[in-house]
Amino acid sequence: MRLLIAEDDSDIKKALTALFEHNNYSVDAVSNGNDACDYGVSGNYDGIVMDIMMPGMDGVEVLKHLRQNDIHTPVLLLTAKSDLEDRVNGLDAGADDYLTKPFAASELLARVRAMLRRKDNYQSEVLEFEGLRLNLSTYELNYRQESIRLVSREFQMLQLLMQSPAIVISTEQFMEKIWGWDSEVEVSIVWVYISNLRKKLDKLKAPVNIKAVRGVGYCLEKGGR
Repeated sequence: MRLLIAEDDSDIKKALTALFEHNNYSVDAVSNGNDACDYGVSGNYDGIVMDIMMPGMDGVEVLKHLRQNDIHTPVLLLTAKSDLEDRVNGLDAGADDYLTKPFAASELLARVRAMLRRKDNYQSEVLEFEGLRLNLSTYELNYRQESIRLVSREFQMLQLLMQSPAIVISTEQFMEKIWGWDSEVEVSIVWVYISNLRKKLDKLKAPVNIKAVRGVGYCLEKGGR
């Protein structure tokens, strides 16, 4: 899952970035409303966590602009304000949730997970394909009685594959969704992580292969074992 964080306080922005990356999200972080708007209109994010009070456009203005441009990415607003009017304005502008500072990290994570489950249709905490199960809360991959915990990028890549097993995901899509626009990582890193995932599927003896479609990308397929 890829998140956009918009927060003008540099310490809070760093803390939020570290929190979400530690919990296996990919994160882009900006510190003003204009950048939040520019990044947000791309539609490349699964969710946005945004402060209301920011330089340039404030969070509510950014949110209105996104909704006016048919960007339906779920948004959680953060603010130091607790007035009812502020909450109503944010929700009326199209926010999906609202959290007042200070807040507990555990509550923020829970609210973001709930927001992302509501994104289109309800998504279970466990993805399953041919008996292979990926737990979205514990980051564990299970087949029958065997279990392996995936590292962050492995988890994110397999999550994309298991959400739409029949859909081929290109290398560019992996790079955009997981490493982000500004990453200087070479595209060959995708192959490295695909190779690692294949080894872990072999270790689990799961009847699933990651199929390479030449010149296109990767998808999951049932494999004989």
